[in-house]
Amino acid sequence: MASPPSFPFARPQAWDPPAEYTKLRATNPISRHKDVVSVLTDDRLSKERSRPSFPEMSTGGKEAAKNKPTFVDMDPPQHMRQRSMVEPLFTYEAVAKLRPHIQKTVDTLLDKMIKEGRDQSVELVEKFPLPLPLTSIIYGILGVPFEDLDFLTQQDAIRSNGSATATEASNANKILLDYLSKLVDQRSQGPKDDLISNLVTEQVKPGYIDRADALQIAFLMLVAGNATMVNMINLGVTTHFQNPAQLSKLKADPSLSPAFVSELCRYHTGSAMATRRVAKLDIELAGQTIKASEGIIAATQSASRDEDVFSEPQTFDILGFVTRENDGRGEDGYQAMGFVWGQHRCVAEPLARSELEVVFATLFQRLPGLRLAAPFEEIKWTPLRKDVGLWSCRSCGR
Repeated sequence: MASPPSFPFARPQAWDPPAEYTKLRATNPISRHKDVVSVLTDDRLSKERSRPSFPEMSTGGKEAAKNKPTFVDMDPPQHMRQRSMVEPLFTYEAVAKLRPHIQKTVDTLLDKMIKEGRDQSVELVEKFPLPLPLTSIIYGILGVPFEDLDFLTQQDAIRSNGSATATEASNANKILLDYLSKLVDQRSQGPKDDLISNLVTEQVKPGYIDRADALQIAFLMLVAGNATMVNMINLGVTTHFQNPAQLSKLKADPSLSPAFVSELCRYHTGSAMATRRVAKLDIELAGQTIKASEGIIAATQSASRDEDVFSEPQTFDILGFVTRENDGRGEDGYQAMGFVWGQHRCVAEPLARSELEVVFATLFQRLPGLRLAAPFEEIKWTPLRKDVGLWSCRSCGR
């Protein structure tokens, strides 16, 4: 019997997915799009990290699994019960009302970046993407005072950017939790029109959840999508530099930004190792027998490159998700796995899409001459066995 492949696979170069996925789609059905969808929609598979044999990827993951869970690590019916407490804030209708604020935030950050980079290069990761997700919406949704922005952004960067020591990251994590804990207490005494107040008055006080639940939900909302959003903005900029013909299309027609975002989230599936499950009982899936307590890592990165779903999966092309009436291929961007699938599909997808669309409709209009300030080879990428991403990227030019 063949031994299982070593996982996680290594990317062959910094920006490409592991070559093993192409081989597995031909030999292992659970690597194909339709079967990854089956994994992510099968209630016989559990998302609860506290279950024995849940496939954690690191010692840190095993420690994190001991924490009080939020809805992202729950099964039905608890999952939807808790998710429904925050979901109304992230509908497409709700986010549409916030779009002017997102645009204003992007413009403000670009103004500052242009001013600071007038005569020198700037660190794109630090100056533009890092503050955006927090300043644009999440602070307002949670009810965090705006004057605390710089401090909290700095702490979140320490805990998530990969360059801090384990002790520094752990301390920053504790600082953020302590801060939110105090804010939960403040809102208990004086509620306002924000998420933390709603959790306290509508969920904690009636006894539906306890204070610790409210704190963990608030922490999740503050940090969960921030690192991913920063990463996708950086990847989007870099991917443009790799594909100048695509950049020219977007510069000529900024209304292509939604199609660009869909293609970006397909081409660079950002959290490829987060879609893990463990079998509650023996099951058959795509002709494979999975025993109770065996773990599964659904290969979302492979699913987003499935030749049976996407006509040119190895090519970055924003016209894939443009309608045929507008000279595109008319493919369905929802099929891409950037926001995962099923009941655990990212609750903040409408907000994330809106932020990315505004960024890429604006960035190269305001900075048409934006370019790398150093050779492409000097970009600092994440380790090859980690999710694809950038740690550092300097840019310049107007």
